[in-house]
Order: sequence, then C-alpha cells, then structure tokens
Amino acid sequence: MNGPPAAVAARNIGFSYRETPVFRGIDFTVAPGEMVALIGPNGSGKTTLLKLISGAVAPTGGGVTLSGKPIERLSSGRKARLVAVVPQETGMTFDFTVMETVLMGRTAYLGRFGVETHEDIAVAQEAMRRTGTLQFAGRLLSHLSGGERQLVVIARALAQKARLLLLDEPTAFLDIKHRMEIYDLLLGLNAEEGLTIVTTSHDINLAARYCRRIVLIKQGLIRADGPPDQVFQPELLSDVYDTPLHVMTDPATGIPYALPPIVPTAPAVSRGGFPHPKTIR
Repeated sequence: MNGPPAAVAARNIGFSYRETPVFRGIDFTVAPGEMVALIGPNGSGKTTLLKLISGAVAPTGGGVTLSGKPIERLSSGRKARLVAVVPQETGMTFDFTVMETVLMGRTAYLGRFGVETHEDIAVAQEAMRRTGTLQFAGRLLSHLSGGERQLVVIARALAQKARLLLLDEPTAFLDIKHRMEIYDLLLGLNAEEGLTIVTTSHDINLAARYCRRIVLIKQGLIRADGPPDQVFQPELLSDVYDTPLHVMTDPATGIPYALPPIVPTAPAVSRGGFPHPKTIR
C-alpha cells in the first residue's frame, strides 16, 4: 500500500542565475512530518533551493511537487495553503501592528471583499498565542526587538495553516536566547502539530541539536544527507567549509558539534622583548 505523497519532491532540478549555474540535476525529497536543516557555506545554494521549493523561482530543468501536486500548476492561493515561507529579510515598507501583520497570513482565505472574518481573527490569535506574541497584538513592529519581530513573522506564516513551513536563516542576527526560543518553537510545531519544516542555517551546531536530518550543500551539490552523526564527519565538514573543523559529541545528549581547532596563544611580550612579568609563573 502506497503512503502519502512527499511533502516536497524536487527531481533532477537545474537552475542558473543568468549564465551562472547553481544546480545541475539534483534530487531533494522531504517526507511529511520531517524537520530538515540545510547547511553549507555562503553561496552554496541553500536559499535558492528554498525559493525553488516555494515556487518563488522556477527551475530551468526538472520539476517540483508539493504534496504530489506540480508546483507550476498551483495558483498562488493554493500554494499559500500548502506552503508558508519565513524569509531572511523581514523588513516592511509600512509599520503595521502585530495583529495586522499576522492577519496577512490569512490572505489566501479571504472572500471576494477581502475582509477578515471572526475565524480569520481567531486563527491569527492562536498563531500569536503559539509564538508568544499575543501580548504584542496592538503594538507596532518597530517597537519590538529583533527576536520578537521574527516570532511575529513566524506567527504570520502559521496563520496560513500550511502543513509545510520553509524558513531562511530564521535566527540570523539574534542572540542565543532568541535562537533557542525560535528553535524550541519549531521543534514543538514539528513534534506536536506534525508540521513539515525545512530551514537553512549558518549555525550548524544549532541545526544538529534540533534537526534529525541534515542536508549539507556545497556549490549546488548535496554532499551529505542524513542524521547529524552521519553528516558531522570532520574531513567532510572541513572540506565543505574550507577550514579545519573538529567534531565532538555532547556527553549529555549524544549530539555531535563542530568547532575549529584551538590555536595556542603566544605569551605576552613586553616592549623590551622579554615576556611580560604577569606571564611568568
């Protein structure tokens, strides 16, 4: 008996920016309910792959399906009901309130007159409650911190009621508290509500901590795809990131993490060329 179709299936995908090829025939599939992190250096193709999955750009070869439906055959409203996107850049031209911003996620559900119903407002309130932003409903986005604004953008995506959530560097420029807060939220949405989540991340250790599947990309090629302990191989990571990396295991969780080697610090030297007295033991 066949199971449900893949949440995402990108087959033999090709894509180029002008004359520069990014992907040459790669395959990428995500099952319903997976939480996947795309990692790799700058320019590797992580964001482009998200754009191809969401339909923001069209492939030059191959095809993408969402829940078994070819993405090019989906109307914008139908796509919005299948996939929600949290972009890396969250700046807005106008300063909306938090409630107004989250209600934008209901656009695909509005009737012919474009007026929100009681149901739309209830869905938006639930999305804000889930993200801890309901208390800010009447405040302007400009009055929030960076971490709070990012949670509002995630709430807007949740208001779409899509089963696939794509996030491009959702914790970029945030402190560790807000990084953990957002990834705890994503893990809860995945575990408790069964949302399929695909996120890009420059923080490879945070990705390994929260995602059971890691996809390592370099120059438009998938170099590894699997659980963190399979992908976090020192030779592989060092090659992909073009810098020496050591891989260790957190004894409390068994989760691997990568760090550059420690470079010994030379002793301080006084102006006369002798070690500074404080360095002498």
